Amino acid sequence: MAKIGYFLSCEEFGPARLLEQAKMAEEAGFEGLWISDHYHPWNSEQGNSPFVWSVIGALSQMTSLPVTTGVTCPTMRIHPAIIAQAAATSQVMLNGRFSLGVGSGENLNEHILGHRWPPADVRLEMLEEAVEVIRLLWEGGVKDHHGRYYTVENAHLYTLPDEPPKILVSGFGEASARLAGRIGDGYCGASPEGDLVSLFRSSGGADKPAHGGAKVCWGEDEKEARRTAHRLWPNEQLPGQLAQELPTPAHFEQASSLVTEDMVAEAVPCGPDPERHRQMIHEYLEAGYDEIYIQQIGPEQEGFFRFYEREILPGFR
Repeated sequence: MAKIGYFLSCEEFGPARLLEQAKMAEEAGFEGLWISDHYHPWNSEQGNSPFVWSVIGALSQMTSLPVTTGVTCPTMRIHPAIIAQAAATSQVMLNGRFSLGVGSGENLNEHILGHRWPPADVRLEMLEEAVEVIRLLWEGGVKDHHGRYYTVENAHLYTLPDEPPKILVSGFGEASARLAGRIGDGYCGASPEGDLVSLFRSSGGADKPAHGGAKVCWGEDEKEARRTAHRLWPNEQLPGQLAQELPTPAHFEQASSLVTEDMVAEAVPCGPDPERHRQMIHEYLEAGYDEIYIQQIGPEQEGFFRFYEREILPGFR
């Protein structure tokens, strides 16, 4: 049976609330944590964006659960040599319970320093080289790297864990799923697309873990839950490459004006019916995921955790 974890949303909550949610998740019986890594939220309604590495440091003192970034982009906004140091320190602080989820990023977060936003194939090349740099530095000792995209000179990570973190690679298309199978220690996806999980496994992922991220909006009133999900996360239903290409929260708000409440409610389990929540988890299981991380949209966090502890999690242990 799959492992069920909780997905901490840095776009929707500040640090104190994220720490509270992590504690509630562990008490409710969730088995791990994902945490997002953004510079901006997707829209202003979400309203937050704390620095993930500070929050991870605090999580190490708050919970005994494993923590995975879902996901970090180690290519533009932060140099991979710095991500290597941050992830190594996180692994030390979490006593070996940290995994580094990485992806090729979104223009929303990565263009802020004025760099050109490259096309998808270049972003994947950059990601592959970034992972190479990170693993090189985790070997210890003084390291140099002179590659196509990154230069590292006389870099020596002195604080290293006994075992380096696993690197899970995000895949939203065929090229990235193949890359995840080839260079990753695991795979991250955000939809129950079995074809991509299968492609990851056939490209070298075989017995490596596949993590899936999902969203729900629990609430006693289904209509209110639908409204909340639509108000906060309409961007989830934008098609194609828009999520990777739009540069600001304002652009996401403009595009999301075309997304209806019914479109969101069709994709996101809303309300108190446990069967809808179970069905979503089964869809991820059938797609081939080993671990599923569920994000509760909106303020009804305490009720959500009680509901999952009572109605949902026991059936998946």
